[in-house]
Amino acid sequence: MERFSLLRTLIRNYPNHQLPLDTGMISKLLSRMCVMLIVISHGCARPAMADKDSSFTDADYAAHMEELKKKAPVDQFTIIIVRPFVVIGDEAPHVVKRRAENTVAWATRKLKQAYFSKDPQEIIDVWLFKDKDSYEQNTQRLFAKKPDTPFGYFSHQDHALVMNIATGGGTLVHEMVHAFMAANFPDGPVWFNEGLGSLYEQCGEENGQIHGLTNWRLAGLQKAIQAKEVPSFKTLCTADIKEFYEKDKGINYAQARYLCYYLQEHGLLQKFYKQFYDHRREDPAGFETLKKVLGRNDMDAFQRDWEEFVLKLRFPE
Repeated sequence: MERFSLLRTLIRNYPNHQLPLDTGMISKLLSRMCVMLIVISHGCARPAMADKDSSFTDADYAAHMEELKKKAPVDQFTIIIVRPFVVIGDEAPHVVKRRAENTVAWATRKLKQAYFSKDPQEIIDVWLFKDKDSYEQNTQRLFAKKPDTPFGYFSHQDHALVMNIATGGGTLVHEMVHAFMAANFPDGPVWFNEGLGSLYEQCGEENGQIHGLTNWRLAGLQKAIQAKEVPSFKTLCTADIKEFYEKDKGINYAQARYLCYYLQEHGLLQKFYKQFYDHRREDPAGFETLKKVLGRNDMDAFQRDWEEFVLKLRFPE
């Protein structure tokens, strides 16, 4: 069945359908073929079909694929469509397929189920580079830039998630959240964008829902709590981009993540997202909505309770 599927793919993409008639050559081509054009919908491979939630047609994806082939040599990259993303990887084809199905397709379904009704307004390329050298060299080749993180990033300008996948899939899901936030909640504050993204750096599935787990950010946050270095939640929520990323960056990420984690563990995170979005005009920082969802007016007292909660957490669990 797999070889038959690959043969159909080869026929579809061979110029003018001029498929070599020699069966030995066909077998050789099948064994060497490094580009798989697969549409993944709801976790399974099937012939191309427009996703009801996507504004892009099969023709849009076909044209996009042709452009990608100019950038990704067919003997080096596997290309897999996972609407609204296209995954491009230079690991072995079966590894790229597994990542596309088990990470990208799964996270897309679960994030949309929990939060997001809109797909990104552009087709988003997910570049999965197999190691540090490939990540750095291909980022320079494709985007004429040197990455400022060893893990990966989301580029609005290039409509791309760019990953050193050797560091793990956590950053990939984190950056997928950013792509969906840009489409659904573009004016959301930095603390919530990064808090929600980093929540799913370590995640699984619980009761059919995506579920954030404790991760490596916990130890630093616990030390900061014990040293009384964690800012108030009002300070966190009202921080602008410069303040969030340049002042106590590590603490800000961790505090935002474990605030989202607290909301999740108390069954309040999805409720917070919806109410925050609905009231974003009058409460752009989300602080008043946070108080309402928590049912707490005294946020200093809540912070003490939250810190006690965080200090009891463990990683690994």
